[in-house]
Amino acid sequence: MSDIGTSVEGSDEEYPKSGPVDRAINGPLDESEAGAIRPSIDLGSLRIEPKRGMQLRLEIDKSNDRVIAVTLEHDGSSVQLQPFAAPRSSGLWHGIRAQIMDQIRKQGGTASEVEGPFGPEVAAQVPVQSGSSFSTRRVRFVGIDGPRWFLRAVISGEAATHPEAAEVIHTMMRRVVVVRGNTPLPPRDLLPLQVPPTGESPDKGEA
Repeated sequence: MSDIGTSVEGSDEEYPKSGPVDRAINGPLDESEAGAIRPSIDLGSLRIEPKRGMQLRLEIDKSNDRVIAVTLEHDGSSVQLQPFAAPRSSGLWHGIRAQIMDQIRKQGGTASEVEGPFGPEVAAQVPVQSGSSFSTRRVRFVGIDGPRWFLRAVISGEAATHPEAAEVIHTMMRRVVVVRGNTPLPPRDLLPLQVPPTGESPDKGEA
């Protein structure tokens, strides 16, 4: 559905950053912007604020046991999060949307660019196979450019079509903190994610 990987494709052309104008105040925040530490689940490059009723699942690449995505689920909605390295002064999202739409259409789905609460996003219907039957699923691809990082979110379930459910997911996204770190990484490479060091053990899925 979301083409989970360890990098995102895009043009080498420089684009302005994309994201909500109040991102640095209301999130998703960079570690340097987060201020007072709120209760959070430490996943390495992402810190997730717990919410009552939220389930957290890690997507694992079974070939190397590497965490490659984090999925938050709440009341019939889900959002899959992946943080990537990005240039300091330019953004990635404006150069990635066309590739996402092209890929979905090649898979037999439909996709269009719409304006959302985080800026431009891709609204799609993707083909889904269940046994011998096929159907389509509504999905939203959201991209947010931060300081030296890019956060991709794939929203599905109730939040892809119902405003009230979407608002809950949007709030959860706003409370995410991205920890870029100082390790040099090529733009579009996945930032390192990890299993929480605490006793909390989220569900693990294979990708």
